Amino acid sequence: MGGLILSIKMRNKISLVYIATALLALLLGMIFGILSGLQYVIPEFIKELLPFNSLRPFHVTSVIAWIILCAVGGIYYYLSNSGTLRLYSNRLSQLHYFLFLGIGLTIYYSYYTGNFGGKEYLEFPPYLILPILFGWLLFGINYYKTMVGNIRNWPVYYWMWGTGIVFMTYHLSEAYLWLHPDIKNNFIKSLAIQWKAGGSFVGSWNMLVYGTAIYLMAKIKGDDSIGRQRKSFFFYFLGLTNLMFGWAHHIYIVPTAPWVRYVAYGISMTEWIILFHMLYEWKKSLPEETKIKNLLPYKFLVMADVWVFLNLILALLFSIPVINFFTHGTHITVAHSMGTTIGINTTILLASVLFIVNQIKPDFNLSSIKKGFKIFNVSLLLFWLSLLVAGVKRSHWMYFTKGIPFSEMQSQSHWIYIAFLLFGTGIFIGLFLITLPVLKTLLTTYNLKGINENEHP
Repeated sequence: MGGLILSIKMRNKISLVYIATALLALLLGMIFGILSGLQYVIPEFIKELLPFNSLRPFHVTSVIAWIILCAVGGIYYYLSNSGTLRLYSNRLSQLHYFLFLGIGLTIYYSYYTGNFGGKEYLEFPPYLILPILFGWLLFGINYYKTMVGNIRNWPVYYWMWGTGIVFMTYHLSEAYLWLHPDIKNNFIKSLAIQWKAGGSFVGSWNMLVYGTAIYLMAKIKGDDSIGRQRKSFFFYFLGLTNLMFGWAHHIYIVPTAPWVRYVAYGISMTEWIILFHMLYEWKKSLPEETKIKNLLPYKFLVMADVWVFLNLILALLFSIPVINFFTHGTHITVAHSMGTTIGINTTILLASVLFIVNQIKPDFNLSSIKKGFKIFNVSLLLFWLSLLVAGVKRSHWMYFTKGIPFSEMQSQSHWIYIAFLLFGTGIFIGLFLITLPVLKTLLTTYNLKGINENEHP
């Protein structure tokens, strides 16, 4: 096998294609982000070919595709190769993949041709939501047919994955209620539903990602009780509450009772505190030999804990209404979003990918990934800090200066945008060094014959 040592009997190799496609989407998302940064510095850069209003949805959609495809691919892999479960249908997982791939390419084409029609985060033509929902239906059928009746006393990560699938389907449907005339013609109702669906959409993928984090903690330590502890289930129910109600802290501009927002903030903060505590306690309890054996997954989970802590501080500040008033709509909000999607979600998912690669090829060369890990984390921290600086500067211009035109404020912020570009490029270089050897291993494994054991419909 050319140095490739499979420590498990591989089943359902399509899961590797999900993960490889997710990594490509991550790199594409970073490229679109860098191109967007270039347009901040050089406004006329490729403006005729790809204006900023096209680059932003390209970037956002690619990063969302990375999170969704990597989480789904990891779940398919873990279910197929758990040793105690047998995936209900490999064909359904293959159909699911090719359906999502086709939709993704169609969305890219619609953005390139300027064919928009949706709301924020889902800016593609509305009819494309139908095959997307069908894909989630396929995933749900495959998941629950695999699980129900075949395993008793589910650990918490199985509950989190199953819940994430159900609520993802529901909230993606809810996101298109604005098409109904009664909602479309009522601005406040339309805006509230948009942010509710968007916030719960993120909460749904957090269920998939955080469930993966707990799965990794249990498997790396070799202690399945981690997934059955009361603390883990408390975290699950807290996350479920946040998924259902935590969106309320996004709608400061919508008339609503203040207590609704405060409760939503409290739920969100408590969820992060519990996740931080679980990762911190897990890290402390790991034997040194276990850390060495699973070095890279361990390091990425530790970095996820660091980013939970940093984002928690920022979000606690957000929860103060007077501060939220000055930060809303600035780059500080973007820093919060980047810290969550890249700092927390991406590091957890990269830990998952590297855990899988470590099972496929225990003698995997770590040198490139170690370099990428350092470059990625330093660049991400500097990028995050530069976003905070840009946000403070913009807020100062919005509320504490008079008579200074927007163009002059932008000109004064030029050096900050150069920092965005440099540090964003650093993030891309770090991720490229991490993902390239991983992609090679995944594709080599997929092309090997005779390892897809116990293949079944």
